[in-house]
Amino acid sequence: QVQLVESGGGLVQAGGSLRLSCVASGRLFSRYAMGWFRQAPGKERDIVAAISWSGSSNYYADFVKGRFTISRDNAKNTVFLQMNSLKPEDTAVYYCAADTNPGNSHDYETSDYGYDYWGQGTQVTVSS
Repeated sequence: QVQLVESGGGLVQAGGSLRLSCVASGRLFSRYAMGWFRQAPGKERDIVAAISWSGSSNYYADFVKGRFTISRDNAKNTVFLQMNSLKPEDTAVYYCAADTNPGNSHDYETSDYGYDYWGQGTQVTVSS
């Protein structure tokens, strides 16, 4: 069982920044691919970004490219999402997720079906 705890959400004005963190339990975090998803009210959950367990590969949804950065610190069992130039349409609950069986050190999943464990989510609200 892997527990994921997100933090760092909040209310920010458009153009501002937030940094989300997700801490994972256990000793095998360094072998998990990780992803960040978001879900706005009335909408489906979308992938935002993903990173391989080695950190060598990552993915960004088109709507965040150039604004968000995913990173990880395996020594601290933590994955981050740095969010800059935030827009009102970025308002959503943000979830981190762990894929405990990635294919190799460069793999990541872009579908939520590829993830085994999920955090409880953290609310991000961007005001205009």
